[in-house]
Amino acid sequence: MQEPENTMSESQKRNINYTVIGVVALITIMMSLFLHKISTPRVLSAEEARINGLYILDSPRTLTGFELVDQRGKVFNNESLKGKWSLVFFGFTHCPDICPTTMALLNDLVTDLNGDILDETQVVMVSADPARDTVEKLAEYVPFFNPDFIGVTGEFITLKKLGNQLNVPFVKVRQGDSYTIDHGGQVVVINPRGDYHGFFTTPLDMARMKLTYQSMVTSSSCCGQ
Repeated sequence: MQEPENTMSESQKRNINYTVIGVVALITIMMSLFLHKISTPRVLSAEEARINGLYILDSPRTLTGFELVDQRGKVFNNESLKGKWSLVFFGFTHCPDICPTTMALLNDLVTDLNGDILDETQVVMVSADPARDTVEKLAEYVPFFNPDFIGVTGEFITLKKLGNQLNVPFVKVRQGDSYTIDHGGQVVVINPRGDYHGFFTTPLDMARMKLTYQSMVTSSSCCGQ
């Protein structure tokens, strides 16, 4: 028996190839959009952010000039807070519980951030106990939690004024022959312009902080803030 001839023209073959290529391209685009959607942090409303512990100021506050020093002996001032989002925590190296717990939580947070947002973020611990928190002491303490974290100390009056601007109180409390420091446990958010943007209230929760922080950064980037 004679086999049937292949009657498909070159034009028909090309049309089929174009159709297959078009379908593959469409599927690729749809998959890319889907992956982008699930990887992009959801933008929360202000009320949802507050429920999760993040309070964003209606109008970010410009900080007055200050000059401190970090654990590497370099000047830390207003310019050091520009260009990245800063998560700022006031603590001290002799703190027995809240400070190491918060520093460990902040390490867990940044370790779990989306790559692009991580690149836009720095963590700063400001000393509330400059009498004991020397540059050398901070150089031992801060990198223990994360080598990229920044520890800052300086003159007490400068630190106190910065704390007042960021609504973070701290005070020395006598304990027998020694003392401790009572201080606010919130984590302050400074935007890339170097302005006081908001704060995470206590108790801090890593999962909720990640959700709301990534939402805030994503929302601000979309709006050109």
